[in-house]
Amino acid sequence: MTNNLLNTLPLPLKLAGKFIAHNESASGLSTSRFIQDTSTQLVPKATFSRSKADLLENTFLETAESAIVYFLPQVLGEKIFCKLFSRKLNSKQKSLVGKSYEIVKNNSNKSQVIPVKAAIALTSLIIPILVFTLNYFKNLLTIKAFKQSDFVNIASLDKKEEDKNKINKVKNSAYKNLTRAFIASLLSIISAILLVKKGNKSKKLMNICEFILSPGDKISKNNKKIKDFINKYFCIDYTSEKGKLNLSKGQLTSCVLIGGLGYFGAAYDRGKENFMETLFRYPIVGLYVISGSELFETGFKRILKKSGKCKETIKDNLDVIKFDELNKLAKDLSKQNNTDIKTEYKKLIKQKSLITLIPFIFSIGIMGFFVCAITNLSTKLRYKKEKAKV
Repeated sequence: MTNNLLNTLPLPLKLAGKFIAHNESASGLSTSRFIQDTSTQLVPKATFSRSKADLLENTFLETAESAIVYFLPQVLGEKIFCKLFSRKLNSKQKSLVGKSYEIVKNNSNKSQVIPVKAAIALTSLIIPILVFTLNYFKNLLTIKAFKQSDFVNIASLDKKEEDKNKINKVKNSAYKNLTRAFIASLLSIISAILLVKKGNKSKKLMNICEFILSPGDKISKNNKKIKDFINKYFCIDYTSEKGKLNLSKGQLTSCVLIGGLGYFGAAYDRGKENFMETLFRYPIVGLYVISGSELFETGFKRILKKSGKCKETIKDNLDVIKFDELNKLAKDLSKQNNTDIKTEYKKLIKQKSLITLIPFIFSIGIMGFFVCAITNLSTKLRYKKEKAKV
């Protein structure tokens, strides 16, 4: 019925409705974040690229990073490790692997399922570890393609002769950290195998499994707000939808934190200017990667609520009616107001579009082009100021 009502809408509203529906699904987090991240990172950086080397670096880095962060978790979690680690479970237990921890922990099969879920979650650390490596790969790529390792030349801040010793230093650091990343990935897999093999036989390992799947329960049992916050942003377990595993916000946080070590480390190797630029930009962008347009959306909802708009879709606690609830709400409103259900549904879609898409587009403009332009300008001014002192 909802799809039939959606098909009655004009094309722009129909497309907006489909985008909102996908965005609200667990699997939609990957797609919407990929769009946001590409829009806010690659497009502005390509627009404001300062040299061919800068353009190549940003194209490689942002494309590879977005693909790894937003799509590889499903491949690793659902297609590979879920099948690998749940082979010895019976059919009922296998069905629980795709359920949330809150459901599993109260099930009679929890001792068999929890170690498997924790092991799958633990292998998701391969994702941020790969993100960690990207900046070192980027450094090697620039050296290979342009024979450059000095950020001053890459960012066109000045024209200096490349120091061969510095090129070798950047190379050696990259190889060393790539080796570290490989070892860390291997350790996460070995640890996951240990949890699968011994997790249900050891109380200590079971506690570790429970911590991996719900750190908030272990850290803050008595404060629900803190517990929920920790579980939302620091739990590396996958989200579950219809028995399928999807990217979680906790996994995004791990990518920002662990990946950030690679950003800062690789930037430090290439000089003070690169490090300072990363220090200026990364905290802002990292926060945005985790929260998406939610920060803007919350403030926008408050404005709409105070102005008396979107009354039907914004609740008193600022929660918004879900897309799959719109059909029933439109039906109820049509009876209450003695109006056509299609008219009510169209009004609701307009409200949902306003609530979701305006902050989405606004955040792309602010977090994309504005931050990129300001970052490049501040780097240029800072370098001129430092050069003038010499």
